[in-house]
Amino acid sequence: MRIDLHTHSTASDGTDTPAELVRNAAAAGLDVVALTDHDGVGGHAEAVAELARLDRDLTLVTGAELSCRFAGPDGFSVHMLAYLFDPLEPELARERELVRDDRVPRARAMVAKLNELGVPVTWERVAQLAAGGAVGRPHVASAMVELGVIDTVSDAFTPDWLAGDGRAYVEKHELDPFDAIRLVKAAGGVTVLAHPLAFKRGNCVSEAGIAELASAGLDGVEVDHMDHDEATRARLRGLAADLSLLTTGSSDYHGSRKTCGLGEFTTDPEIYGEITRRATGAFPVPGAGG
Repeated sequence: MRIDLHTHSTASDGTDTPAELVRNAAAAGLDVVALTDHDGVGGHAEAVAELARLDRDLTLVTGAELSCRFAGPDGFSVHMLAYLFDPLEPELARERELVRDDRVPRARAMVAKLNELGVPVTWERVAQLAAGGAVGRPHVASAMVELGVIDTVSDAFTPDWLAGDGRAYVEKHELDPFDAIRLVKAAGGVTVLAHPLAFKRGNCVSEAGIAELASAGLDGVEVDHMDHDEATRARLRGLAADLSLLTTGSSDYHGSRKTCGLGEFTTDPEIYGEITRRATGAFPVPGAGG
């Protein structure tokens, strides 16, 4: 089985619509794909509808990538993948809404900072690129690419521009990661810390921090990811073994906004099976050919 547990659509900062993502996942030969847009579930219905039209043995896992932040004066952002939770559970739904509502003023503030730095990005263009989805840094970065300020979207995620310590970075409302684990668990979901040692993105959680999250109920860590080199993956596998955490692999697919293709990294079927066994808030959606 080929299982990709981290993808994005136009419901957040990907370039494929949810329906296109499902079709592309099938064309890529995936058996299981998770739709994990940032802080929302707006793409799930379209993806499920497209899956029903496809005569393919593809299974959809519903989820989200939650924006979290470790507290303190030197706090930093982390992302928490949440799988198969009840999207109607009120407390988690309320927190997701707070994060989404803060995305627009945050993006406007980043545009203003870029303008102060001499980059003529406009809010109007960033909003066009978001196209009604949850606006985020990749949309701002795409506007910068169009202007020739940087070559690729990834080039924006540096201290020069939009990284967590970047000159144009602006904070937004984010969940405490321990609260995120609690809320997802209460909604019947499973939590996996996304790209935990992607140092090129900025500050990362320490091994001691991952151990604290594990003690709080974290289910797993994303190991096989484009932003982890081989040494980092080995380090994470050893840590996960010590902490009895699941280890996943995924593409973090964003369509044409990133270079990684669907299924470039995958999750072991036994790990996927354990995720589905632990989840009680929702169930994987089988395709018409399954």
